[in-house]
This record gives sequence, C-alpha cells and structure tokens, in this order.
Amino acid sequence: MIRDDLRKQRIETPSWAYGNSGTRFKVFAQPGVPRDPYEKVADAAQVHRFTGIAPTVALHIPWDRVPDYGHLASHARELGLGIGAINANVFQDDDYKLGSVTNPDPVVRRKAVHHLLECADIMDATGSDTLKLWFADGTNYPGQDDIRARQDRLAEALGIVHERLGDGQRLLLEYKLFEPAFYVTDVPDWGTAYAHCVKLGPKAQVVVDTGHHAPGTNIEFIVAFLLREGKLGGFDFNSRFYADDDLMAGSADPFQLFRIMFEVVRGGGYTDEVAFMLDQCHNVEPKIAGQIRSVMNVQEATAKALLVDRVALAAAQGEGDVLEANAVLMDAYATDVRPLLASVRTEMGVDPDPMAAYAKSGYFAKICADRVGGAQAGWGP
Repeated sequence: MIRDDLRKQRIETPSWAYGNSGTRFKVFAQPGVPRDPYEKVADAAQVHRFTGIAPTVALHIPWDRVPDYGHLASHARELGLGIGAINANVFQDDDYKLGSVTNPDPVVRRKAVHHLLECADIMDATGSDTLKLWFADGTNYPGQDDIRARQDRLAEALGIVHERLGDGQRLLLEYKLFEPAFYVTDVPDWGTAYAHCVKLGPKAQVVVDTGHHAPGTNIEFIVAFLLREGKLGGFDFNSRFYADDDLMAGSADPFQLFRIMFEVVRGGGYTDEVAFMLDQCHNVEPKIAGQIRSVMNVQEATAKALLVDRVALAAAQGEGDVLEANAVLMDAYATDVRPLLASVRTEMGVDPDPMAAYAKSGYFAKICADRVGGAQAGWGP
C-alpha cells in the first residue's frame, strides 16, 4: 500500500527555478542556464527522468511568454511532460508601484485584470487546469490608501477571473505575510485568502507557500483546517530560516515538512486535487540538481508520513496518552526511508540514486557547452 502511494506521487517543478535567480543584492549567473522557455522545459524533463514523479512544469508569464503556447505544450509532451500551473505576474511593471488589481487607479487595475485573463487564455492553449495568483499589492505607510477599498478592488478582480475559468479549471490564491509591501499586504495570510475563495466559489482554492509565514507559525494547522473545509488547492514547497528564503524544500526544517505531509495524508489531501509544487530560487546551488534534491526531500517526508501507525496514534490520542501519541509520530519520523524509496524507484524503472544518476548522465556538461552566446532566461545576465 505504501509503495503504491509513493509510486503515484506527483511533484511539479517551476520553470523559473532553472533560470538565473538571486537576491535583491546580486544574481550569480551560472553556466548552462536556459535561454528560453523551451530549454527550461527540457531541464524540467531531466528532473522527471531521474525521479519519475515530476511530470509537469509550471510556467510564469511573462517570463515564459512564447508566440505559440500550443507548440510549447507539444514540445513538453515530446519530452514526457505536461504543462502545470500558469503563474501570473503583476508585480514587475512600473505601473504596479502602488498595486495591481488593488491599485487606486482604475486604468492600472484594468491592465492587471487583462493580464490575468491572458493567463487564462494560456491555460486553454496549453491544457493547464490551474491558474496561480500571487499579488505583491499592499501599502508601505499608514494612510497611504483605504485598506477596505483595496479589499473591494481585489474581490472585484478575482470575481472577473473566476467567472472566466472553464470546466475543470481552478484558481489558486497565494498569500504572503509581507514583502514588498511592509505596512499592509492585501493578501497577507491564509484567512484572507480563504475568505476570498469561499466567496468566489468552488473553482477557487488556497495555495500554501511554506516560506510565506511569520516565524513560529504552525503551518500544519493551516493545512488541516483548509483540508477540512475543502479549500486546500496546493503547495509551493520551499524552506526558510528568516523570511521568504526560497531554499530547497526540507533543507531548513525537515521535521516541519514531515508534519505538514502527515496532515495531508491524514486529512485526505494526498490526491490529485491537491497540487504539490516547488517554488524555489537556486541562487548558489546548481539548478537541475537542486530540483532533484528537493523532489527527493518531499518524497522522504511523504514516505515517513505514510508510515505513521494511525491506528496506534488514534488509540493513544483517545486515551489521552500524550507521550505515546508523540512517540508514534517520532518513530515514523526517525525511520530511514531511503532504502524503501530506492526500491520503489527501481520498481518504477528509475535509478535508485537520482542525484548520482544525473551527475553521471553528462547532461550538465552538454548544456554548458551548448548554451553559449545567448541571453540566459533568468533574473540576471
């Protein structure tokens, strides 16, 4: 049973993780970085090749804008991939200095909504079923704008986009505690996102980015609550120490990732209805290898969550045996699941050691030699 569950796991990688990225201070360019969306998809295909569970790649518009999205989707299919979530970008245009869909200027708001509707069109062209929205909108100073009016503008924009979605399509609303707005962020937490999604209807759900919370936030509680309400649409997995660090999933606090995955399993969220996506920026580590390692880290946390003896846990909880209940969880977390995962990969026809297999494949040396002379598709030169 556990083997079957592990074989069916699906983790989506983001196109932007393969390009140059960095902090507000510096972007360190790396060799072999993709020069266009087609090369990003090719790199994503390598992650799926060596893990066997990363069959889709998310796009970010306009970073991944192409003349023919149907052609890009066909290219992905030829490489064994599908196009996953379409991510909108309404935070890198000068017009959005004071916000996008919540901007006090109706002209700017119309421009932002037009882009969101464009992304819905791209969903149709690529076969994507998910539109992911994150807004940098907010204010930096008290009195800068009317807080309630901004919520009204947000609701109006979301309503237009929700109405545009077709059958089998959905909207995932992401939240973030702060940055770049420091006084009020218009979608700062899961409660705000949840309230908007409830009002919108069944096609709107919340996405939980594991790096978008205040220190000490109990993310597994949020996961449990949203699952209970049928409003957990997906995850953006990454790790953080201080803020939105976007480090590899499971690298900073693997125990937290285990706890989150246990609530997913326990709450019935280990299905195709909840999207498991990575959202990371590999600033100093190699891009493809960083994604492979992240996928493996999520796999390990999932395997441990599946190993929890839920019958024994329920019995201890029912008896009020605090120490035994905690011990049941800790026993599962302390289990070395790497041999199990190596065996499952072998059954799937994948090398039991994805990192070593990728290193030996020669793919990195090939792209370093081939991708010369063009502008790299990332945040920096």
